[in-house]
Amino acid sequence: MSMNSQSEPRHHSLISADRVEGTTVYNTEGEKLGHVEDVMLHKLSGKVAYAVVSCGGFLGVGEKYLPMPWSLLRYDTNKSGYVVPASRSTLQEAPSFASQEMGADDSDWRDRVHTHYNAPAYWI
Repeated sequence: MSMNSQSEPRHHSLISADRVEGTTVYNTEGEKLGHVEDVMLHKLSGKVAYAVVSCGGFLGVGEKYLPMPWSLLRYDTNKSGYVVPASRSTLQEAPSFASQEMGADDSDWRDRVHTHYNAPAYWI
């Protein structure tokens, strides 16, 4: 009998980016903040720079896109989502951008994002 039954759940430490997109994001108080809209990678180092979290809005109108340093997101198996140590007020003051700006790359802007969340830069 095989130890690897198809009916048993399989847990892996790796996940494809397309499965991360759409995952719900919560704060430590359990409030639903939004969902992962995209994952941004640094082309040269291959490291994940940040997750773009879509907050608010209805049917794409009024949404705010928040880049969050990837190092902040912790996956919670009980919630089937990511938890970030950020209050709603921290998010209201966070750097954000419109959907058409999502791929923009400016080192000063990236530094501002990491400083806002007091998170280490991903490239270090």
